[in-house]
Amino acid sequence: MIAVKEESLGSNTIAFKARAYFDLLKFRLSATVAFSAVFGYSLGVDKVIWSNLVMMLLASLTITGAANIINQLIEKDLDKLMKRTKDRPLPSGRLTSQEAIGFGLALFVAGILIFTFFFNLRSCALAVLSLILYGFVYTPLKRVGPIAVFVGALPGAFPPMIGWVAATNHFGLEPGILFAIQFFWQFPHFWAIAWVLDEDYGKAGFKLLPAKGEKDINTAFQIIIYTICLLPVSWLPYYLGMTGINSAFVATVFGVLFLIQTFHLMRKCTDKAALQLMFGSFVYLPVVQIAFLLDKI
Repeated sequence: MIAVKEESLGSNTIAFKARAYFDLLKFRLSATVAFSAVFGYSLGVDKVIWSNLVMMLLASLTITGAANIINQLIEKDLDKLMKRTKDRPLPSGRLTSQEAIGFGLALFVAGILIFTFFFNLRSCALAVLSLILYGFVYTPLKRVGPIAVFVGALPGAFPPMIGWVAATNHFGLEPGILFAIQFFWQFPHFWAIAWVLDEDYGKAGFKLLPAKGEKDINTAFQIIIYTICLLPVSWLPYYLGMTGINSAFVATVFGVLFLIQTFHLMRKCTDKAALQLMFGSFVYLPVVQIAFLLDKI
């Protein structure tokens, strides 16, 4: 009977730790980033090889997971102050910093090896640069001011560019355009999140809203400006022959719908309108990326 109890306790401990490591990855965020990288890769190759697609997914997940761990290690004491983050593995004590560092290093090495041996050094270098910008530049800047959002938008826009470079082993207008679409998208996306979570962010000293940092018409106006930029930029893949006319129209329709939500936010200036915009941003990017892929096929 005692042996059974000990075995059960051991199993529970393993499951508990496994869940903590999984949570440390921020899997939903990492999966979103990985999807963007796979999108860029699929758009760049002449013929999709599924084994390479799986390796691109794994490479992106591991590098993104490592970057997320750096972020959480730096912010572990700040995460204790916020409702949305206090139960994360590090502030809650489910994992130690040493365990997180070991896991992060393992993910980083795995990602580097996959990018290097299955793809190319250029994509590997971009992936490392993205990790450095996110983990060591963007993260500490979050307590400085909204400049953090601009800096964070750089590594946030890297994934489709990394995927294209992994597929083609060269830079150019095409990966630059994929970068630009995701870059401009991040401002309405992230500022909508920052609007909704402003009070919670304030507990940790995060200053992320633009203008004077207020939830007002000035912040909403800046969100509108970046969203407008998405409309012409989303036509560029068609002009360069990367995709067809159908995806350009899809991008325009969803871009206009996205823009309407930003005007709604400016008119209402409420958390509810910001939350609607946030969900709209979650819809816009994957729909447009899938449309580009289907149009190429």
